Amino acid sequence: MTNKIDTEMVKHVANLVRLGISEEEAQKFSPQFSSIIDYFNMLNEVDTENVPPASDITNNTNVLREDVAKPSMSREEFLKNAPNSERGYVKVPTVLGDE
Repeated sequence: MTNKIDTEMVKHVANLVRLGISEEEAQKFSPQFSSIIDYFNMLNEVDTENVPPASDITNNTNVLREDVAKPSMSREEFLKNAPNSERGYVKVPTVLGDE
C-alpha cells in the first residue's frame, strides 16, 4: 500500500510548522516522505494478535529515595539572605500596580 506524498502535501506540512522550503526541496522530500510512510504501513502487516502490549519496556523500579523531613535553617537565618523582608516574610516589589 503506497501513500504518495506529493510536493503540495510537503509544502502544506512545511507551512503548518512554519518552515520555508523551496520547490526543489519539496520535490526532494516528497519521495523520502512517501518511503517513510511505506515503512510505517509495513508495520500494519505484522501479526500482533498474541503479543501483549508493552506498557513499560524498561522494567525499571522507582530508584528515588524516600522523602525524609530534615531540619532546615530557621526563618531568621533565611531572612538574613533575603534582600528585603517585613514582619517575617520576604518582601518583593509590587508587580500588578495599585488596583
